[in-house]
Amino acid sequence: MKALALDANILIRAVLGVHVRDLLFAYADTVRFCAPDVAWADAHRHLLTLLPKRGSDLAKGLARLEQLQAIVEFVEARFYETAKADALPRIERRDPDDWPVLACALLLDCPVWTQDVDFFGTGVATWTSDRVEFYLTAASQG
Repeated sequence: MKALALDANILIRAVLGVHVRDLLFAYADTVRFCAPDVAWADAHRHLLTLLPKRGSDLAKGLARLEQLQAIVEFVEARFYETAKADALPRIERRDPDDWPVLACALLLDCPVWTQDVDFFGTGVATWTSDRVEFYLTAASQG
C-alpha cells in the first residue's frame, strides 16, 4: 500500500474545508495516510485560533480533527526520531520544525502532502492539495 506523510496544514485543511477531507476519505482504503504527533499538536493549536476567527464551532472543529485519526495514522516520536539525523539537515535551513514530517516520509519511503514550500528540495516527493489526486489515483490503481 502506498503512503503519504501529512503536514499539519493538511490536517487543518481537512477540518476547515471539504476538498482535503473528501480526498482523505475517498482514498483511505488504498493509501496509508500518516502524520507525526507534532503535526497533530500543531493542527490542534492552530485550530484553537482559526475556528473562532472563522465563526466556526470550536468543539465541532476539534471533534472533526479527532475523527481524522480513524483514517490518518498518529505517528509517535519514538518511530520517526530514528530518522532525525537524515531529515533535519535536509529541511533545517527552511523550517527545522518540519523535520518530523520529513522523517516519517523517509522512513515510510513515501511523499509528503503539504501546502508548505519548505519541503521542496529535500529529496522527497512533495504533493500539494491541488495535485495530490494524481498520486492518490495512481496509488489506488496498484
